[in-house]
Amino acid sequence: MAATYRTRQEDAESLESGLKLRGFPVMTVQADVSDPDAAEALVHRVAGEWGRLDALVHCPGPYRRLPIMEESIEGWRSMFDSNLHSLFYLSRLVSPGMKERRWGRIVSFGVANADQHVGQPYITGYYAAKVGVLVLTRSLAKALAPHGITVNAVSPGIIDTGSIPMEEFSSLVKNIPAGYVGLPEDAAAVVGFLLSEDARYVNGTNIHVSGAWGI
Repeated sequence: MAATYRTRQEDAESLESGLKLRGFPVMTVQADVSDPDAAEALVHRVAGEWGRLDALVHCPGPYRRLPIMEESIEGWRSMFDSNLHSLFYLSRLVSPGMKERRWGRIVSFGVANADQHVGQPYITGYYAAKVGVLVLTRSLAKALAPHGITVNAVSPGIIDTGSIPMEEFSSLVKNIPAGYVGLPEDAAAVVGFLLSEDARYVNGTNIHVSGAWGI
């Protein structure tokens, strides 16, 4: 397994240590996959190290919150480069090997209400990019299904990743029908299913992990 990070080296090292303690072979690689050249170098490195790439889990991070009319050109572009374009770059790079072996898994990450196409004046670039992720996911699923490859999306709602101050949780919980904030393990469990052989006939879908928020 290879995990990629852009800036948060400490988190990447913690992930690597945790997986190794569980007996999983793992490597962490610093790469900015919003750059097509860096994405290509990453795929070549991982394929060279492990010999093959059977699965891609695309879970980029950047998120900007500010009024749409205050957004900069650079900020706008960065939302699409990181959240949408990188999925295209990586998918086109990993799919040839998957086609040869007639088996592969691609899992992308959206956001729970992206399929609602609602107005989002404070996170417009991020939200529009995630809408694009869903369209790209379905398009890839149709194109790659004949080759034994599945392409699906996981769309989390409000997840406690440690980035939300605890004092904000009470106001957030009021909007979650399930009555509590989700954990990263909730999304990881769905990813694990989509990567498994049990999900071989699940293709082009978008699975909400949100406690019914955003639907």
